[in-house]
Amino acid sequence: MSSTYNIAIDGPAGAGKSTIAKLVAAKLGFIYVDTGAMYRAMALYFLENGIQPEEEEKVSAACGQIDISLRYQDGVQQVILNGRDVSGKIRTEAVGNAASVVSAYRAVRQALLALQQNLAKTSNVIMDGRDIGTCVLPDAQTKIYLTASSHVRAIRRYKELTEKGQMCNLEEIEQDIIDRDYRDMHREIAPLTQAADAVLLDSSALTIDQVVDGIITAARERGLA
Repeated sequence: MSSTYNIAIDGPAGAGKSTIAKLVAAKLGFIYVDTGAMYRAMALYFLENGIQPEEEEKVSAACGQIDISLRYQDGVQQVILNGRDVSGKIRTEAVGNAASVVSAYRAVRQALLALQQNLAKTSNVIMDGRDIGTCVLPDAQTKIYLTASSHVRAIRRYKELTEKGQMCNLEEIEQDIIDRDYRDMHREIAPLTQAADAVLLDSSALTIDQVVDGIITAARERGLA
């Protein structure tokens, strides 16, 4: 019997996984593990070092040069890439798209898998990504598949970017999301799919609080004290 309690949240890009997971973690006193940020940090390293995401051999060869860790300061997660905080640099569209490409490579996934699984063995964690319930934490006590329509996800992303003062186009963002969904669902290694024992939550017409409450209720029904 596991002495830690793990919650896995999977779903497509822009479904609100990170936002929701952080809030659930805060309410339950869990550690939030942002696996997407880890992949983004790897993608940033490749881009900064002139390696194109499509160059799988070069990407795979460079994995050994990358050290990624998560640090928490005043409750805020910091993503550390080879000793420097890159939390602010990994949230661009370019890095996100590169992460979607490189996350399909076996060497990249293996580099991060041990770190993610070790965190879950030693702490109560809530982890979000594309294959947490199916591959990373197949024994998680609660699994959630969080989704929303591509249009709703595009509108959310558009608002997020414009509030930061970035110029963007709603139609292009939605097409990016549709393309990323296709890549994530059709990749050979660990494709995005709903685990057989996951609870499906469509957040298209729900408030953030409703989604958070839905996940906590699901966890309570599955043995969370």
